Amino acid sequence: MEKILALAKKSVQEAEVYQVSSEETSVKFEANKLKQLQTSQSTSVALRVIKDGRIGYATTTGISDAARLVSDAAETAEFGSEAKFTLPGKEKYPRVDVYDSAINNVSTKEMVGLGEEMVAAITKSTPGIMCEGGVSRGIITVRLANSRGGQAEFKKSFFSLGIEGTVVTGSDMLFVGESDSSCHPISDPRKVIDTTLLQLERAKKQAKIATRKMPVIFTPDGIVSALIMPLLSAFNGKTVLEGASPLEKKLGQKVFDKNFNLYDDPTVDYNTGSRPCDDEGVPSQRTPLVENGVVKAFLYDLQTAALAGKKSTGSGNRGRGGLPAPAPSALIINPGKTTFEEMLQDIKEGLVVEQLMGAEQGNLLAGDFSGNVLLGYKVENGKIVGRVKDTMVSGNVYSILKNIAAIGSETRWVGGFLQTAPFYCKGLSVSSKG
Repeated sequence: MEKILALAKKSVQEAEVYQVSSEETSVKFEANKLKQLQTSQSTSVALRVIKDGRIGYATTTGISDAARLVSDAAETAEFGSEAKFTLPGKEKYPRVDVYDSAINNVSTKEMVGLGEEMVAAITKSTPGIMCEGGVSRGIITVRLANSRGGQAEFKKSFFSLGIEGTVVTGSDMLFVGESDSSCHPISDPRKVIDTTLLQLERAKKQAKIATRKMPVIFTPDGIVSALIMPLLSAFNGKTVLEGASPLEKKLGQKVFDKNFNLYDDPTVDYNTGSRPCDDEGVPSQRTPLVENGVVKAFLYDLQTAALAGKKSTGSGNRGRGGLPAPAPSALIINPGKTTFEEMLQDIKEGLVVEQLMGAEQGNLLAGDFSGNVLLGYKVENGKIVGRVKDTMVSGNVYSILKNIAAIGSETRWVGGFLQTAPFYCKGLSVSSKG
């Protein structure tokens, strides 16, 4: 990295080298049996430069030809966007614990055992179910240095396990499943197993549901599949700059229910979405997006922040090695005071949504969604009575979040990306072929 930076300084005004290396071991199951054991390693190096006021960029999977990387990045600057930002210098980063060396001590045999335990528990409960899933562990190392003296380096460990089950009965297909992740090793899969078994229990019977407006409860997984994507777009600083966000002129205004609070917080220890700094070397911070229903901020990387006349929120993300773009790291929705059982008891006839399929096909920017219920249950007189089939749910995210009937009291992380409790909505459009 130092060699690349030294070479780049000779031909460009500013330069930044970003290197990410990963090592991952994964165990995969298909059709209830062990399918694959795999260990993989990868390293990528990205060079971003500013030459004659414009951004140049190049990547490589190795660092053997530093001169070529610098030459490629400098050449692309001629066609690059105008750089409005300056790279950060030396920064003080918050302590965020995201590495547990115990990850290295988990053997492949133990990982296979975790997968077999999940498969055995699910197939024992439901004969004929076909399971696929896996267990993964790994370490990611991130290094960053720039021509202004900015430097960052950290390691992140990760461990994940999950299972999906499919039951086919004639033309009917039932999909269930759960996953869990952490920077710590996960030695007990019971949480994943118990949640999947609960889904199977609730789905044992089928129930017909009417076509009309009715109360709907979204579980944490249901919230991710139905409500989050429009919000991600609306709070993205790039979308705001383009004038496409419906929240563009709502900063400081009450847009949501007073009980709705949303944060992006990559400083939570041992969450897989956390980190001490973003992919541009800007320190991580807890960014309030919505507080008591009021829009407080948008997410910016260095470039979009400069264009907006703001400071970066430490939200620069590179994805698979591309140029940085604003994106959340770890979203948190504050819990409420209502239990899931209390939500159910309030419903005479309604729906619980575990998974919605195709919701992103609506008008994303306007917040509209409409999707098929991949897994959901009918509620009757305060109790779940069975699984619904051939059912769709449609609505508007902003209308839902402006009048929330209740927010659950118990939160959980979904994929290290979102921590939330269930949401209870009084009236959504439900349509069923039944």
